Amino acid sequence: MKDLKDINEYLKSKVKKGKKNYAVPKNWMPENYSGDVKLNGRKFFLNPYEYVSSVIDEILKNSDEKKDYSNPLSFIKEEKDPSWVNLSTMYGAHIRATAAYIHDQKTIFMPIDKLGYTESGTYLKMIAMIPYFKKMNIDCIYLLPISQSSNKFKKGEVGSPYAVKDYFSVEKDYKDTLLDDEFSSNQQFAAFVQACHIMEIRVMLDFVPRTAARDNKLILDHPEWFYWIDLKELNSYAPPKIKNLKFEQPTKENLEILYNDDEVKKHLSKFRFDPKTTNPKKWETFLKKNKDNPDFFDELIKSFKIITVPGFSDWINDTQPTWDDITFLRLYLSHPEEAEKYLPKNQPPYVLFDVVKSSNFPGKEKNQELWTLISNIMPFYQKNFGIDGARLDMGHALPSELEDMIIKKAKEYDPAFAIIAEELNMDNHNRAKNNGYDGILGNSWWSEPRIDEGWTKKFVSKIMPELSLPAFATSETPDSPRAITRKYGENFSKLSAVINTFMPNGITFINSGSEIFESQPMNTGLDFEKPLEEKFKYLKPNDQFYGKLAFFDWYALHWDTDHHMIKLLKYLGNIKNNHKNLLLKKENYRFLDFGEKSFVMFWWDGKDGIVIPINLNFDNPYYFEINLGYHTWRGNHSIKTTIENYRRSESSWDINDGILRVTINPGEARVFTIK
Repeated sequence: MKDLKDINEYLKSKVKKGKKNYAVPKNWMPENYSGDVKLNGRKFFLNPYEYVSSVIDEILKNSDEKKDYSNPLSFIKEEKDPSWVNLSTMYGAHIRATAAYIHDQKTIFMPIDKLGYTESGTYLKMIAMIPYFKKMNIDCIYLLPISQSSNKFKKGEVGSPYAVKDYFSVEKDYKDTLLDDEFSSNQQFAAFVQACHIMEIRVMLDFVPRTAARDNKLILDHPEWFYWIDLKELNSYAPPKIKNLKFEQPTKENLEILYNDDEVKKHLSKFRFDPKTTNPKKWETFLKKNKDNPDFFDELIKSFKIITVPGFSDWINDTQPTWDDITFLRLYLSHPEEAEKYLPKNQPPYVLFDVVKSSNFPGKEKNQELWTLISNIMPFYQKNFGIDGARLDMGHALPSELEDMIIKKAKEYDPAFAIIAEELNMDNHNRAKNNGYDGILGNSWWSEPRIDEGWTKKFVSKIMPELSLPAFATSETPDSPRAITRKYGENFSKLSAVINTFMPNGITFINSGSEIFESQPMNTGLDFEKPLEEKFKYLKPNDQFYGKLAFFDWYALHWDTDHHMIKLLKYLGNIKNNHKNLLLKKENYRFLDFGEKSFVMFWWDGKDGIVIPINLNFDNPYYFEINLGYHTWRGNHSIKTTIENYRRSESSWDINDGILRVTINPGEARVFTIK
C-alpha cells in the first residue's frame, strides 16, 4: 500500500498550488465528493490534486493496516481456487482510452494539453475512476496489455498495446503529469492495483506470448528468436495466396500442395538468417554501440539490411492484410517437422501458416530458453504487482507444452489466479478446461446480436448451460462492433445487459464505453464485413475522433452524455450480488420456452428465485403465463418487480395459483424476484 499512500501524500502537497481548471465528466464524480467544484453543464471543474487525493482518501478508509494490498486479492481473502471468476462482473478497459478526457475544455483532444494536464488515460486517473466502477458493482477490471509497447510500424497515431516491446516493463505512456517525474510507471501501476484491492476489485491483464513488437527488446540479446527478411523484400512481403487451396487451416493433408506452390517458394526465398548468425563479429560491434540505444532497431536495419517480418493470419488465403506492427516469436529452433521434407537445403527460419500454428506443427528443437522466459511473464506481474488473473492471447496456437508451462507457473504462485483462454469456438470448452483454463472468451458477442436468426435464444438455452467452464457474457468486446450499432440499437444494448447479468455459466463483461452507448469500435478485428470502411461509419465527420480506433489512435470516449445505462447496470449488479448463492449453481437454472422469440430465464434454489421474461420481438408485446408452481412445487409466491422498462421497480404482490401473468413490452427483458 506504500505506493498508493506515497502518491496520495504527494498530491496533497500540491493542492494549494492547484487551480480549479481541471474538467472531469459528470459520471466520474464520486457521489459524496466534498472538494471545491464549479459546475458547467455536464462538466465539473475542480482542483485535480484535491480531486484525486480525496478519492484516494476515501479508498484508504476501507483499508486494513494489517493487510498487504500489493499482494493478489486471493492472498488477502485467503482463497485457494479461482471460483471467484464464475460470478464476476468485469469491466474491460484500455487505459489510454478509458481514462482519457479533455481536461482543459479549451482545445481539441491532446495527449498533454496546454495546461500540462495528461488528457490521455493514465494509471492515476484509473484510480480516480474506481468509485465509478464500484457504482456498477464491478469486481474485476480487465486491462488490455499494459506491457511497454512500441511506436514503430504504427497502424495509427500511437502504437497498439499488443505490439509489446518489453514484456517486463509497464507502459510509460500511462504516467500522469500530475505526479511530475516523482513516481515511475511501475509505482503508478502498483498504486492502481493496491487501490483496486482495497475496494475488493481484482485486476486481470491481457498477455501476448506468441507475438512481439517488431523492434522488441529481446532482439538485442537473442536475434535468433525472430524471423528476418531482406530489407528490399519488405514492400512485397505478404502471406502467399495458394491457388489450389481454399480459405482453410494448414493440415498434414494440404502441406504438399502448400509447399509446392510457386508463390510459397518465392515467399521462402525472401527469408534470411539473423544478423548474429550471419556475421558474429559485426553483431558484437553493433551491440557495443547500441546496447542502450532505444532506437537500436533503426541502426540494425541500416547496418545489416534486414528486418523482422510482419505477422499474418494462420488461415490460408485469409483476406486480412499483414499485421505490420507485430512479428512472431520463434518458438522452435528447427523447422516444423512435417514441413522439412518440402524445404530447400539451408532454408533460413521462415513464417508460413503452419509455422504460425505451432500447436499443430511443432519442430524437433524447442526454443527452451524462450519458453522459460515466456512462462515467467505472468509470475513477474503477480509477484511485482499482485495481479489476480490473465487472459492468454492465442494460447490455443501455442505448443501444448508451452501453454501448460505458462498456466502451471502462474497457478503455482497463486492457485486462485484465474486464466481466460482466447477461445472463440464454444465447442472447445472442454479442451480449455482440460488445459487448465478457468474460462473462455467465447462468442456471445457474435451470437447475441443475431436475434432474428435465432442465435440469441440458442445461446441462452443450449450453448451456455452446457459449458464445462464459464465464458464471457457480453454483446461486445474490444475487437467487435459496439452493441449500440447492432440491429435494435439501444434496446438491444439494454436487453443484452440484462441477459448477460443472469447468463448461466456467464462471466458478465462490460466493455469500456458500452455503458454510455459509445458507437465507435475500439478495433475492427471481429465480425466486421468491411473493417477498413466501417471505422468511418459510426461518428459524424465533424467529430474529432471520426475514423479513429482506440487500439491505434488517440481516443477519448464520449463521456459528456446524459444518455447512458449506468443506473441499469448498477441495479442489475445489486440484484446479482444479492443472489450470488442462487446464481452460482447452474443446476438452479431453467430455460422456459415460449415460442420463437419469447423465453424465460428462471433461477430457483427451492426457496428464492429470479424470473426474467424476455421478449425478442421488437415490434409487438408478448403475454406470458409462467407456471412457477411446476418448478417450485408451490402455489403461493411473493413476487417483486426489480427491473421494468429498464428502470428500477419495487412493485410487489402475491400469487396463490402458481402462475405469474405478465405482458412484456417489445424488445424488453424484465426482472422479478420470487419467494
